[in-house]
Amino acid sequence: MAIIETEATLHEAHRDNHTHRDVNGGWLRPAVFGAMDGLVSNLALMTGVVGGAVSHQTVVITGLAGLAAGAFSMAAGEYTSVASQRELVEAELEVERRELRKHPEDEEGELASLYVSRGVEPALAREVARQLSRDPEQALEIHAREELGIDPSDLPSPLVASVSSFGAFALGALLPVLPFLLGATALWPALLLALVGLFGCGAVVARVTARTWWFSGLRQLALGGAAAGVTYALGTLFGTVVG
Repeated sequence: MAIIETEATLHEAHRDNHTHRDVNGGWLRPAVFGAMDGLVSNLALMTGVVGGAVSHQTVVITGLAGLAAGAFSMAAGEYTSVASQRELVEAELEVERRELRKHPEDEEGELASLYVSRGVEPALAREVARQLSRDPEQALEIHAREELGIDPSDLPSPLVASVSSFGAFALGALLPVLPFLLGATALWPALLLALVGLFGCGAVVARVTARTWWFSGLRQLALGGAAAGVTYALGTLFGTVVG
């Protein structure tokens, strides 16, 4: 009895711990990319303008314009990209659905051959393929996973991708302009807030991936700081030349 209870406990522990995060939802990549892009691009844009020794009003307008333009551009790009990808996948699924309808026996044999190539005995592979092919939609899902590497029931949403990208970019781009909106006249408060935001974003991403939080945070901090430094130098140079 103790052994049975121990095995039951182990099975329950495995069931509770053996879960996976959603990696195909279509929101993570655009959200992460949007936040990072918003921070880095608007920080770099504003440091370049500040380096050119322009007025406070010009800096604020530049930051807000960069936020709006970048957010809409990211959202439109993500929507078009994900929608095009989804349409391509749906077209391929339709090809597979047509083949299953016209040549069911060939498709069943193809599935059996696939299982045989993975080590299943031929007779068992044929029986498994026969049973799985009874339901056309189930057969389509299996063929799509095996041949195309996709799950037809879990395709990314263009709307989710675009909204995630828009919101994340706007939030990231707001950080470097926020101190100027609150009355700051020097660059360092915006630079400090943006760099803290970069490190924080990198650390948050590490919670989703397998990276350590400090490595991911420092990597984003270094990339964003380098971009800001280069554009500030260019802004100073161009401001001197034009002036």
